[in-house]
Amino acid sequence: MTDVYDITIIGAGPIGLFAAFYAGMRGAKTKIIDSLPQIGGQLATLYPEKLIYDAPGFATIKAIELIENLDQQLEKFNHDFVLEEEVVDLIAHEDFVEIVTNQGLHFSKSVILALGNGSFQPRRLNLPLADDLENHGLDYYVNDLQKYAGQRVAIAGGGDSAIDWALMLEPIAAEVHLIHRRPEFRGHEHSVNLLEKSSINILTPYVIESLQAQEGELTAIDLQKVKADDVLQVPIDHLIVNYGFSSSLEHLKNWGLETQRNSILVNSDMSTNIPGVYAAGDITQYQGKVKLIATGLGEAPTAVNNALHYINPKNRTQPMHSTSLFAEK
Repeated sequence: MTDVYDITIIGAGPIGLFAAFYAGMRGAKTKIIDSLPQIGGQLATLYPEKLIYDAPGFATIKAIELIENLDQQLEKFNHDFVLEEEVVDLIAHEDFVEIVTNQGLHFSKSVILALGNGSFQPRRLNLPLADDLENHGLDYYVNDLQKYAGQRVAIAGGGDSAIDWALMLEPIAAEVHLIHRRPEFRGHEHSVNLLEKSSINILTPYVIESLQAQEGELTAIDLQKVKADDVLQVPIDHLIVNYGFSSSLEHLKNWGLETQRNSILVNSDMSTNIPGVYAAGDITQYQGKVKLIATGLGEAPTAVNNALHYINPKNRTQPMHSTSLFAEK
């Protein structure tokens, strides 16, 4: 058996990141596991430009900025991150929990589930060459905006996320095309207004008919106009497909967790029915639960404190104030 951590947090969204920060404040040896290739969960992946109104201390803050702030908080701690691994099972033993992922095993004295709305995967293109061109010009995630600097970029999708990425890439890329199969976009009115005033080339109503490549790299896309014979070829360097994501929480019951309406039932200390396993954020359910980011941020320290008390009853469930924890000695 490899290293056993004090706390393993499953989910690197805002609640998981804040739980990791608080675990660091308590001196816990901590690991964070997420199925996505980047931290931030749905906020960073799907809605980076979305304005958040329920984050304490901010009148409004963009989703991506909230994630960046949480990441900055974590810099003072040497936590271990494991990305692009999906948890498929939890097995509780007497002194530890075995975490089974699609790539291996992890061991922890306690676990905090910060799953949000569940692990999710992008809806991929069902076209010849699509699988081969993934990460060779065809992307489903945006990990680094500078990757597209000076490049010809096309974005496929009609929701907030696609519009957000197009607007963010406009000042960076050489040219940006936004492709949608309907004449109207589903985004917020403010974002759509910004889109219409931008230099982004809006291609509607079109669908991607085929992909073109040379030497294993994407070079162009062929577009078919909906309900018409028009075909348009667009030379590009990158295609970002944003057709949404599919998520599932059905596996929670298979783990032995007590659930209700795709949520995990927890007690006031955020414990689940499995000893050593706690939960926080939108994934949880209890009487009077309000599903807000602010609520989850409050649940995270409660889960951490009680998880540490579980693995060592001498650990205080009500530690010193944060100003005392970080006071210079």
